Amino acid sequence: MGAVSLGLLCGHLGMAQAASGPGTDVDTSLTTGVATADDVAGETASEPVEDDPEAVPSAEDIELGALSTAEEPEPAAPTAEDGESVGLTAGNEALCDRQKEAAARHPDAEYAVCTSAVEPAADLDAAERAALSRLDAPVDTAASESAILGAVPDAGPEAEAPPEDVPPTESLDEEPAAPAAGRSPWREPKWCIDAGVDSTWYIQRFRGCGIFRAGLTVYDVRTGRPVGGLKYLVVGYSHSDRTSKRWAMQARLMETKRWGSGVSGTRAYGSAGCTGKCKVAVKDFPSQAISPSADPYGQFFMDTTINTAASKQRGTGRSIVAWRFTNPAWPAPSDTGKLSSVEVRCDNAMPGTTRQVGCVTLRAVPVLRYDLAGPWPELADHIRDAQATGLPGKYGTTNYLTRLTDRTKKDENRDAACPSSLQRPPGKSCDEYPFASTWQGAKHSGGRFSRRMINDTQNTEAGRALNGFYVHSRIVEGDRFLVWIK
Repeated sequence: MGAVSLGLLCGHLGMAQAASGPGTDVDTSLTTGVATADDVAGETASEPVEDDPEAVPSAEDIELGALSTAEEPEPAAPTAEDGESVGLTAGNEALCDRQKEAAARHPDAEYAVCTSAVEPAADLDAAERAALSRLDAPVDTAASESAILGAVPDAGPEAEAPPEDVPPTESLDEEPAAPAAGRSPWREPKWCIDAGVDSTWYIQRFRGCGIFRAGLTVYDVRTGRPVGGLKYLVVGYSHSDRTSKRWAMQARLMETKRWGSGVSGTRAYGSAGCTGKCKVAVKDFPSQAISPSADPYGQFFMDTTINTAASKQRGTGRSIVAWRFTNPAWPAPSDTGKLSSVEVRCDNAMPGTTRQVGCVTLRAVPVLRYDLAGPWPELADHIRDAQATGLPGKYGTTNYLTRLTDRTKKDENRDAACPSSLQRPPGKSCDEYPFASTWQGAKHSGGRFSRRMINDTQNTEAGRALNGFYVHSRIVEGDRFLVWIK
């Protein structure tokens, strides 16, 4: 738990809960309206400030934000912002025909091999369930992910990145050597395995994972008929960190079925590229056997190539893992299978930091959670009622809140919703929704807002959690997020 002890944090939350105990006089009124020019006149009232962009939140605030973050995975879009497919690409009929023709020209060739086209998702069969049962992992992989990223030495001075209009290339012509001793695959999040074979990525703010079907077919060169084959799953897993310029990706190939001739002794090897504002810093996909008990895998580390010497920089990239199969009975390797990751955005645009670079899964929408039975029930109750009137930010919708970091504009939002002329009952302060630190706030949305007088301690503590949530989830200017009242 970093610099914050569990005991201190629990005591802290307990004090906030006690402040709203049975003896508290709760004002349940809800005031909604549209800000006018007169609303921003006068001095700023001494309201709790949920986000000061000039201040770095304390470790305790960040921990409050982490505890208030809902880590619900969501399915990723099937295409990236550049229009390219995100997920698995495999062979097609034209590629297979070329593989057969090339094998037929090879002296003494008996077999030709083709990578099968990707199959649509369907119910898991017994072999797939058995394979996935080997991947059971803890729900929380954050600790191991931090260790993985921290263990890789820095690549040194920034190298010049390839032009973005040149696609990444992978050298798969030569089969790499056998794997080094001591390698081990990273354990994927349990929610990834629970989702099963869905042929799509599931994403959280700092990780993505997906399971895809694939296969290869062996053909008799003389007759052109299929004589053997192999079915396998591709498990993709990527993860980043809010304080690192590097992210990681793993692709694991898991055999689920084999049949016929020409498949015994099959091995897999691979490489990777990176498209966008990134470069591959470490590649590791050596030649490995594939069998029901051996899963070949590759692990890769990508570095952002944004200009970290300048401020408020952002850049997006995608890693692409490619692999081929070999066999002593084949005249040449199979055609290439590829798995493209979801987009990762790296930036040095967090307010209040010294250009600390961090990376997030771009399209994963962070969710802030306040519990009605938690330490700040009056604030949670206010947001629930405000969202019920149609105000934005409700979890489960696409009516997002977007972060605002300009201090002057945030003060204007706050003053419009909670002007100093409003009377505050003893022990109460004015809580506004949407938050002043969003573009949907009272002044700059040009629309409706809500305010309510709630317990002052709850308002302050929940505001600290919001500020910690921004930092924990690396939410920069204009980033979307939602609020879940549970």
